[in-house]
Amino acid sequence: MAEGNSLTAVTGTTELHHEPSALGLTAPAWVALAMLVVIAIMLFAKVPTLIGRMLDGKIATIRQQLDEAAALRAEAEALLAEAKQRNAASAGDAAAIVAHAEQEAAALLAKAEADAAELVARRGQMAEDKIAAAERSALAEVRARAADAATRAAAAIIADTHGAGADKPLVDKAIAGLGRLN
Repeated sequence: MAEGNSLTAVTGTTELHHEPSALGLTAPAWVALAMLVVIAIMLFAKVPTLIGRMLDGKIATIRQQLDEAAALRAEAEALLAEAKQRNAASAGDAAAIVAHAEQEAAALLAKAEADAAELVARRGQMAEDKIAAAERSALAEVRARAADAATRAAAAIIADTHGAGADKPLVDKAIAGLGRLN
């Protein structure tokens, strides 16, 4: 009975394993802190403002192209009026000039609209790609944490259920197996 108590005293204690930490923070806490620092730097550097400025610049360029198209249309109409004043007989030529100017203005307008639509689609795709990358990162982190938790749980179960008494038959069997190999 005394031997059983001494065996319990030897194997009944469980060793506590502490995660490594620096300055009182564990590895996940450092990762979270690092992410907060990166986000703060991005906000301090005004990255969203820079992106907004870039988009505003592109919008201004498109507006300028639309203004140029409107100016071309106005110029074509002025040429038409001048042509009517100079020569009433050249009505056919003036109509051709107006048609050409309208086609050119329509082409510029269509190009500007296509550029704007392409820019919006490209920015949307970039946002979707960033979201997908964040989802993949979060999923990988969850999987890593689940694997870590399963490993710790398995180690705890093995430590609780597998004592020195259970190790002795396994060691004896392994030693006996070594003699047969030679």
